[in-house]
Amino acid sequence: MGFDVSGLRDAVAQHGRVARVVIAQVRGSAPREAGAAMLVWPGGQSGTIGGGTLEYQATAAALAMLADGAKARLSQHALGPDLGQCCGGSVQLLTEVYDSARLATCEGQEVIARPIVAGAAMTVPVQRLLNDSRGQGQSPLPQLVAGWVIEPVARAAHPLWIWGAGHVGRALVDTLSPLPDLAITWLDTAPERFPHTVAQGVTALPATDPARLVPHAPRAAHHLILTYSHALDLDLCHRLLSHGFASAGLIGSATKWARFRSRLAALGHVPAQIARIRCPIGDPALGKHPQAIAIGVATSLLSTFAAKAEKKERSA
Repeated sequence: MGFDVSGLRDAVAQHGRVARVVIAQVRGSAPREAGAAMLVWPGGQSGTIGGGTLEYQATAAALAMLADGAKARLSQHALGPDLGQCCGGSVQLLTEVYDSARLATCEGQEVIARPIVAGAAMTVPVQRLLNDSRGQGQSPLPQLVAGWVIEPVARAAHPLWIWGAGHVGRALVDTLSPLPDLAITWLDTAPERFPHTVAQGVTALPATDPARLVPHAPRAAHHLILTYSHALDLDLCHRLLSHGFASAGLIGSATKWARFRSRLAALGHVPAQIARIRCPIGDPALGKHPQAIAIGVATSLLSTFAAKAEKKERSA
């Protein structure tokens, strides 16, 4: 979770002036966490702060700010008494209007820190938080502290390489590309293999021989292999086992995987290495429809990320 400068930049380029609504603080139970944000412009919006009525009223307030020229507003909402929602907590929303000039102040920053009252001096607690963050090399959590809203700039934490732009590859990209923590690289053998419009934030790489790009993948990347060619699938498995990866999944049947295991062993890979590749991908109980496969894969990836995050939090 973080301040999506890239998404805001695209929205400002398209719409001129855009209101950004972010949950600055949460107390008690709320539909979304601090740092959840949405963008609003006349005739449209993107993102979500959750909560139905809360989002409806926040959208109306943001549109009013765009109309009357206001620049920023902090508002507090008791979700039960004020909005009739079942959540028993309260949230503070910061709504800010961005144009190209204001957006420029965010460029090149690792942490977006700004006061609620324009021009207010940075307070000692804020300065200490930012200094501690730089000294430890870790981004601070989104928060409201001493009259300032602090948000780290969003950085995708998990590189994901999707090999193949067929039906399943497209379903995977449609399902996974909205997730903010994924940096997706999508590969296939020719430009015409990809749809005319590729989702925002997805890097499409056509290459005559995609397997030759394996050395360029981060060793911490996750991989999904689902090309139209079994020979290419096998070559990708072979090269990835030699290169290294966080996780790898291969589309296919039990018969395909049995043959691949035998061929990978003949190429010099030991059983423990080969077993790191998951085949088939997805959840067989959900069926073989491309979207069903994508849902199963997404669930597996998110569970893996959540488990690692929980383990990291426990060890901190």
